[in-house]
Amino acid sequence: MIRSRLCDLVGIKYPIIQAGMGPFSNNNLCVAAANAGVLGLLSTSGVFDKEIQPWIYKAFVETAGANFDDDIATVMEKVLKRTTNLVKDKGGIFGINVMVSAEVLKYSHVIIDTAIRVREENPDMKKHFKVIFTSAGDPLGWKDKIKGAGFTWMHVVPSVKGALRCKKAGVDVIVASGHEGGFHTSWEPVHSMILLPAVVETASDKETLVVGAGGFCDGKTLAAALVMGADGAQMGTRFLATQESDFHQIWKEGVVAAGDRATLVARGFVGPARWLKTPRSTEHAKNTLQKSPGVFLGTPDDFTTMDMSLIKFEIESIKAVFEGNKEKALMAAGEAAQRIKDMPKVNDMVQEIVRETEAILRDVPKLLA
Repeated sequence: MIRSRLCDLVGIKYPIIQAGMGPFSNNNLCVAAANAGVLGLLSTSGVFDKEIQPWIYKAFVETAGANFDDDIATVMEKVLKRTTNLVKDKGGIFGINVMVSAEVLKYSHVIIDTAIRVREENPDMKKHFKVIFTSAGDPLGWKDKIKGAGFTWMHVVPSVKGALRCKKAGVDVIVASGHEGGFHTSWEPVHSMILLPAVVETASDKETLVVGAGGFCDGKTLAAALVMGADGAQMGTRFLATQESDFHQIWKEGVVAAGDRATLVARGFVGPARWLKTPRSTEHAKNTLQKSPGVFLGTPDDFTTMDMSLIKFEIESIKAVFEGNKEKALMAAGEAAQRIKDMPKVNDMVQEIVRETEAILRDVPKLLA
């Protein structure tokens, strides 16, 4: 049976993290992942935009057992209690993914403060709700709040520089995310085969674990991460295309139907984003080249300097997904989409990944003369 330091740190059976993907709710996916023995992550980006994208907020609160008129703190409290109730019988472990970029920082504090309060008020929750995962922003300054409350703290980075920043900040688990990853990706295209071993060499020690992300989707890629010295792998696109996934059916079907060279990069909410290649995303990429060329040059811009028509286009396209409009839909996915050909149940998928990983790792010693 495969086991790594990640398993021991948070109490999961297998060294796999289900990515906290947004913008839609993944409240049901997180439960299925946690109950399958991996770390399930709740996305929280669906509560950021009640006024501008109410269709996303509505879907989130409905799967949280909340109400549309609830404020962010109330919604988060309800989804945390719901998730705990649904994973406790199987010993599932889960966490929340919180974007901490400047654009959403005021909401980040509300979500994390609520998570800390609710867990303290419900001590049994501590057996299952163990992780706060921060993303899309600077980790510095969060240590006292997150680790001081007893959570394991994970943060995702796209570079060695970012990993060093995590070390300085006191992050427990650094997730090194290669440019293959779906949706939010880095301004500079460093891919997992280069990034992951570099971050392992730079940051992995007794106090700090490293996990790979970006392109990991099966036993072959999980085995590769472990052999390169990582403590596990985070998978997003692979979990998106499952039966329990909350994502819209056309999004899941788009991943399964994706073939060779099936993705492209264009502007997203907080920088570059990887999308399934469609006429709509191709149009978005052309517009990005004209209006936000830094996406392709590694030069960051933000809402104060860029042409906001790109963000408007993205919002319209995400709404089209929600409405089932394939022609106008933008659907994010990692390069791993071209390796995904089915839509299994989460537990069946996890067990297949584990079997394949174990078989590969058993054969590794045979390569030594």
